[in-house]
Amino acid sequence: MKANFIHTYVSVDCVVFGFEDDQLNILLVQRGADKKGVKDLKLPGSLIYNEEDVDDAAHRVLFELTGIKRMSLKQFRCFASPDRTKNPDDVKWLDVAYQPNINRLITVAYLSLCKVDRKLNNISKYKLTEWCPINKLPQMPFDHNQIVKESLTEIRQWIEFDPAIVFELLPQKFTISQLHKLYEAIYNKAIDIRNFHKKVAAMPYVVALEERQKDVSHRAARFYKFDKKEYNKRKTSI
Repeated sequence: MKANFIHTYVSVDCVVFGFEDDQLNILLVQRGADKKGVKDLKLPGSLIYNEEDVDDAAHRVLFELTGIKRMSLKQFRCFASPDRTKNPDDVKWLDVAYQPNINRLITVAYLSLCKVDRKLNNISKYKLTEWCPINKLPQMPFDHNQIVKESLTEIRQWIEFDPAIVFELLPQKFTISQLHKLYEAIYNKAIDIRNFHKKVAAMPYVVALEERQKDVSHRAARFYKFDKKEYNKRKTSI
């Protein structure tokens, strides 16, 4: 019996996390025109060029979106279900965007972290990009909602292995409250603030500064910074 091999294309999709206003956000792009006032949003991604390595393709997508040449980037899973392209609207968009004859689209998913306050220089074909709170994500094409869900599980494991990663989402000077809210957003649960203060106090690489918040209605909180040298020194010695 002759094997029925699939006509396959490979793409990359990137889940870019940012943190602002005590919320975890995802960077999305608009793939087409508004439909009755509803934005057609998706994860940033691309088919892989013939001469490209898959990691290079992911870096290209992020560079075109942000202008940042090297971002923290982690490949975490391949999504290859035949149902990825079962929606006729998604197939139609693929035909317009790439004009291939695709009956199976396999994507390699990456997650990345970016400071929201960093100026992004978008030179991609997606002219509209926006940060969307993770708890307000729209229904996206393909299996992008599932990719985001699984990327959250991955980022938690990433942070457990390398806690320094979380500080890439914070400004250079941050408060303990900001760090606390970020952990709550990532783990999607309430974390006791007193126990959290104790855990932070045991982190010698989280250094208190003399500076405090200004022009705030509440008691001004002290700023802290992440000491990468101290972190690397201790990580190497373990």
